[in-house]
Amino acid sequence: MRILLEGRPGAGKSTVARRLADRLREDGIPVTGFVTEEIRESGRRLGFSIERLDGERGVLAHVEFPGPPRVGRYGIDLATFERLAIPALEQAGEHHVVIIDELGKMELASEAFREAVSALLDRPVLVVATVQSASHPFTDVLKRRHDIETLRVATANRDELPELLAALLRSAR
Repeated sequence: MRILLEGRPGAGKSTVARRLADRLREDGIPVTGFVTEEIRESGRRLGFSIERLDGERGVLAHVEFPGPPRVGRYGIDLATFERLAIPALEQAGEHHVVIIDELGKMELASEAFREAVSALLDRPVLVVATVQSASHPFTDVLKRRHDIETLRVATANRDELPELLAALLRSAR
């Protein structure tokens, strides 16, 4: 089972991913992967952090990072991102659920990450990934794969999705 959680910015994709990881851990299901979070100061977004589900954290993007690459006003720290994200995908065993938050422009700026995601999807591992609604060559291909289901995340369904997804993943194991 491979599920893409698609939605607009602010729809709650990261919240669903974080709550799903917590719910699966409560059930004793091994989880790996990462979540992202805004870095805010005085109400102003300055960047984004990445946190592996084992707790290791780093800064993915920040207005003060020079880049390249750059996405909007943010410079991306590909070295930190790859150091945290790629091992989290590679360590997944067949009993793990892998949660990826997110397959967005910043993360997909890394060719090594795109390759790690492709390799992961060729393995017998359960995967839930958040993805932007906007078109991107990499995610457009994923959305067309026959073995991937895409679910829309919106404010109307984001609170019930973690439990629904946890039940689906429990039954798929």
